[in-house]
Amino acid sequence: MISYLSRTTTRFLLVFDTALQRIFNLGCIALMVFGIAACAPTRPAIDTANWLVLPERSGPARQMQSDLWLKIGAFSVAPPFDGKSLVYRVGDQRYEKDFYNAYITLPSDMISNATRQWLNRSGIFRIAVGQGSSFFPYYTLQASVDELFGDYRAKPEAVVSIQFFLTVTNANSKNPLITTRRFTKRIALPDNTPQALVLGQQQALAEILQQFEADVFASSAHLPKPIKQ
Repeated sequence: MISYLSRTTTRFLLVFDTALQRIFNLGCIALMVFGIAACAPTRPAIDTANWLVLPERSGPARQMQSDLWLKIGAFSVAPPFDGKSLVYRVGDQRYEKDFYNAYITLPSDMISNATRQWLNRSGIFRIAVGQGSSFFPYYTLQASVDELFGDYRAKPEAVVSIQFFLTVTNANSKNPLITTRRFTKRIALPDNTPQALVLGQQQALAEILQQFEADVFASSAHLPKPIKQ
């Protein structure tokens, strides 16, 4: 009996010792892994930024040429410039999207809102309202943005190209289109940073709106009037 108990005790101690050794080895491995992780260089957080292109009209307003409402209708943006990501042209057929630098809203909404604010400050029409307005307008302005990118094939440039369509709501008119104009601006950039691109696009859009405002004002005396007028 004593011999049997002795063998049982020895076997138990061997098993217990083996278990302790495994726990000790696992603990050492864990400490080694923790030490390596603590010493390894940490990756910096990826910086993201949201941008807004919103040129502000400066200077005095023009003399009002129409006491009618102007509605800012649909503004479309051609692919691949219709998303929020900034777009870079790096080859004749190669474009890249920057998913870490993006417009804070869709380009169609951004440029439409900028145009509405600009024309309101111009004073040509009584007021310019947004597309979601329930007011019934006599004039409607729509636009197609064909280009909105940074051109980095040679010296960096901001490129903006827009075609405007000014129409009239008149049941007696066979052709509701009053005028259409296309403007393209290329602004040289000091460097190829996203901030430089956005500032360049803002300058380009400001010059386009300035030219479009001048054209509308020059022809505003000949804008079609409602029949009752």
